[in-house]
Amino acid sequence: MYLLGFDVGSSSVKACLLEVETGAVVASAFFPESEMPIDAPLPGYAEQNPDAWWKNACLASKTVLSKTGVKPEDVKAIGISYQMHGLVIVDKELNVLRPSIIWCDSRAVSYGEKAFETVGRTKSLQHLLNSPGNFTAAKLAWVKENEPAIYSKIHKFMLPGDYLAARMTGEIVTTPSGLSEGILWDFQNEKPADFLLDYFGFDPSLVADIKPTFSVQGELTSKAASELGLATGTPVTYRAGDQPNNAFSLNVLEPNEIAATAGTSGVVYGVSDQAKYDPQSRVNTFLHVSHTPEAPRYGVLLCINGTGILNSWLRNHLLRGSVGYAEMNDLAAHAPVGSDGLLCLPFGNGAERVLENRDLGASFHGLQLTRHSLPHWIRAAQEGIVFSFYYGIQVMEQVGVGLKTIRAGEANMFLSPLFRDTLANLTGAEIQLFNTDGAQGAARGAGLGLGIYKNRQEAFTGLKVTRTIEPDMRAQEAYRDAYEKWRNVLAD
Repeated sequence: MYLLGFDVGSSSVKACLLEVETGAVVASAFFPESEMPIDAPLPGYAEQNPDAWWKNACLASKTVLSKTGVKPEDVKAIGISYQMHGLVIVDKELNVLRPSIIWCDSRAVSYGEKAFETVGRTKSLQHLLNSPGNFTAAKLAWVKENEPAIYSKIHKFMLPGDYLAARMTGEIVTTPSGLSEGILWDFQNEKPADFLLDYFGFDPSLVADIKPTFSVQGELTSKAASELGLATGTPVTYRAGDQPNNAFSLNVLEPNEIAATAGTSGVVYGVSDQAKYDPQSRVNTFLHVSHTPEAPRYGVLLCINGTGILNSWLRNHLLRGSVGYAEMNDLAAHAPVGSDGLLCLPFGNGAERVLENRDLGASFHGLQLTRHSLPHWIRAAQEGIVFSFYYGIQVMEQVGVGLKTIRAGEANMFLSPLFRDTLANLTGAEIQLFNTDGAQGAARGAGLGLGIYKNRQEAFTGLKVTRTIEPDMRAQEAYRDAYEKWRNVLAD
């Protein structure tokens, strides 16, 4: 028996075929091989055609089956991970009415801010645990005001993963976790936020039917099965936004566990059993995939825009692509902890939510022309990225997320020994690296959703730690001292 997981990103759609008994990945594929385009008809806009997600999902599905010779009827369930916070709107025939307004589109900021002030900051934070911000609800409000003819045709609005599932099953459903990431979930009353729907003037009928994250959410129609190369009636049994799903793929489901990613941007996602919020909305709280009313679990998300993009900028522009990332790490190792006083603020990829939406840009401070050389620049950049993570983690701790273990995929910045060691030594947490990804997590979720796996232990069979980094507590004082100097620069 096999499970099929999809991960709908903004650059590609990945599929992963997982063998149930061993928990081993037997094949994976992603399409397109070059990045999917993101359209920006105006500054600050970011849109994609949802039909492109579907076509690439079909290509990826057929590819993993052809690679392995697995029979369509042996694929027992499907799971979906997807880019968070996007908006897809359809009519009654499931026709998409306009391109999807995706996660990085900023046109709706003012709509969320106005709702935050009008509804009331206290009420919003107590019930939504967030400001309405630039999330799905605010994006729909933008459509309502600026495209009334389109808005009048809407049958349902959805998140990207909801749309992919609807193409598969013909059924339009969502999850409590999904509604929470759209800032449409009332945490106090465990239901859609009626007061916010009323404020925006959204008819409650526009909200999709709600199903549990792990459950049968529909079955493949004959048309969809043919396009995907799968069997008619195969159930869709799991869906989650990419960051909650990344945490799930790393078996991060309990309080004080943290999942991290550090690609172009960086995310730290921690689990808490407390429905708490940050009064400044520097981090966001959502329902985690494992949440139940009896055993509440909340995902607290920190996003840092300027992480790996700074490292790649140094390589491409300062070093003109003359060395690889491994050689950069070797060079940085020649500089001491704290980079001999050279400090870097890595915030050069737009406004940072953790800094209350300030756009500071990236900058270096304390440069001494007779003391600092290339190793100091590279080390200062990587340390600055870690320091920004730690700054956000301290905010997360105020929202009830403790820190014992950090789990991450062995990829991107986590391939750097300097980055890993700095993070472990500064936080005092053990770092566990895994060879996994979002599509694999979605496949495991599908197994739990169908009941093929009876519990978490079975679901994570085959998931193994590839590397463990233990903190060196003897070095912590030096890292903490460097961090305090960095924080003082940030505060100026």
